[in-house]
Amino acid sequence: MHTISRDTPALYITDVAKDRLAVFRTNAIKIITCNALDESRKSGGFSIYAYVIMLDHLHAITDGVLRPSEVLRYMNGIISRRVIDHLKAHGHNASLQKLRHETKERGYRYSLWDHHSNVFSITSEDMFMQKVNYIHQNPVRAALVEKAEDYRWSSARWWKRCPLKDEPLKVDIDRIAWRRGAASKK
Repeated sequence: MHTISRDTPALYITDVAKDRLAVFRTNAIKIITCNALDESRKSGGFSIYAYVIMLDHLHAITDGVLRPSEVLRYMNGIISRRVIDHLKAHGHNASLQKLRHETKERGYRYSLWDHHSNVFSITSEDMFMQKVNYIHQNPVRAALVEKAEDYRWSSARWWKRCPLKDEPLKVDIDRIAWRRGAASKK
C-alpha cells in the first residue's frame, strides 16, 4: 500500500509527442499505448493510479517506487517502441517521416517524444486529487466529451467506480492507503 506524503510521493507525468504531432489520434494507437503502459508498469514494478491519452500527449500518475528517470525510461521507451513498430508494420511512412531525426548512437532513427518530459512529485493527498481531476477533465476541456467518464482513454471510470468490462487499462487506485479515508476522495 502507498501513502502519499513527502517521504513517499507519487509522480505526475506529462509526456508530449514530438512537435505536438497528433500521434495518438487513432483508437489503434491508443490501444497500443494502453498496452504499453501496462507492460511498462509490470516491467518496472510501479503502479499507475490515473492516466489520460490525448491526441498529442498523455498524463499519468504513478507511485514513486522508482526514480522519475526510471519510470520515464520504462514508459517512454516501451510506448515509443510499440507505436513506432506499429507505424512501420502498417506502412505509415508519412507519420514516420515526421518522427524521423538524425540516427542516434544506439541506431534509432525515430523519436516519438518531445525530450522535455514534465515530471514532478505529488506530496499530499489534496495535490494528488487535484492532479487526478485535472487529468480526467482534459478531454472535457478539449471538447472531446461532455463528461470525463465518457472518454474511453482515461481512468475516470475507475475513479467513479464504474469501469467498463473492456477498460483499455486498469489502474491501481486500490493500492493507495488514504489517510483521510477513500470516501472523501471521490
